[in-house]
Amino acid sequence: MPPTGRKKPNGVGSGSASKKGDDAAGIVQAPSKSKPLPVTRSFIHDIVAMEWMKVPSSSFKILIVPILLWGLWHLYLPDRPNPFSYLLYISHQLPDSSGSDPRYAKGYGDLAFLAYYIVVFSFIRQFITIHILRPFAYSQGIRKEAKLDRFAEQGYAVIYWGFFGITGVYVMSTLPTWWFKTDPIFLEYPQWRLQPQLKLYYLLQLSYWIQQLAVLVLRLEKPRKDFRELVYHHLVTLWMIGWSYLMNFVYIGNLVFITMDVSDAFFAFAKCLRYLDYHKASAIAFAVFVCVWTYLRHWLNLVILYDLWTGFDKMPEWSRVWNPREGVWMIWWMKWQMTAALGFLQGLNLFWYFLIWRVLIRAVFTSNLDDERSDDEDEVEPEAKAKKARRSE
Repeated sequence: MPPTGRKKPNGVGSGSASKKGDDAAGIVQAPSKSKPLPVTRSFIHDIVAMEWMKVPSSSFKILIVPILLWGLWHLYLPDRPNPFSYLLYISHQLPDSSGSDPRYAKGYGDLAFLAYYIVVFSFIRQFITIHILRPFAYSQGIRKEAKLDRFAEQGYAVIYWGFFGITGVYVMSTLPTWWFKTDPIFLEYPQWRLQPQLKLYYLLQLSYWIQQLAVLVLRLEKPRKDFRELVYHHLVTLWMIGWSYLMNFVYIGNLVFITMDVSDAFFAFAKCLRYLDYHKASAIAFAVFVCVWTYLRHWLNLVILYDLWTGFDKMPEWSRVWNPREGVWMIWWMKWQMTAALGFLQGLNLFWYFLIWRVLIRAVFTSNLDDERSDDEDEVEPEAKAKKARRSE
């Protein structure tokens, strides 16, 4: 898949001998010089102006305050409950659970945890993309701002989806639903005595998806052609996560998370290879991704969707009522609500599956693996090609 239509970046040509000399000597220019970060003004301004969503130093200032307050409280009032623990740790441990097998319920303290970790994910995302992934991409010969941003976005996606994909599989291994067994989802409803790893995993995922929706709304990432579908996807995902957590129906959420996270990690990895001009490796990774996506996002998701529609009758009779005091919410119309939401996600997956096969078919006949959702996929860097040629010599 030879890259075509390459354009020289600014500063490459007869009038940029000093820059070419620096590149040849291995001196890497910091990409931040071409894309300066916003300058923060004050702590209050950062919060009001949402600077903490964009600038890592801003979000770090917000993160450090509860940690310091928690430490001071623990130091001077060690015998009293620490109110700042709600921000840093999962809460609402059930008093009748043992120390060797602690169990947790949901509660209002979860809202404080969610709010704090939305800021945590903002800091992690911006710090990694700005200070690690963009400089790495620059060192590999990528110069276009759009390409630097795209590589950083996909690189962070590999890190996040890879980590939470593995974490999700681990959490599933501790549950009776191991490897997508769906019967326990219904037979063991309500799932309100949560293992700590399950509650932590669920709340972190919810905080991440809220943060991701904010990224879309604030246009921190350059919108793709499927921007509208992504917004729908994020809204429905948040709806499903929130409702399943509120209704004590969390086993199914863990299964759906895994099918989404693992497949996204493979896709982002293939994209990163493409941006680095490793065309053969990118083609192989994309082929593997198509297989993983087909199995997880369609076969397993359709199995879950079918079992969700047919499995409600397996629930205990006493739980198929609206009784929040007892932790049960599964009145008859809940079946329609949950099935419709998961069905809508499957519809979006089929839309993207169609685009995936268009890319795959085009790659077979034209050796072009560009993602047609992006407007800047054909911008390939001369420096990256030169560097790759030097490696092969």
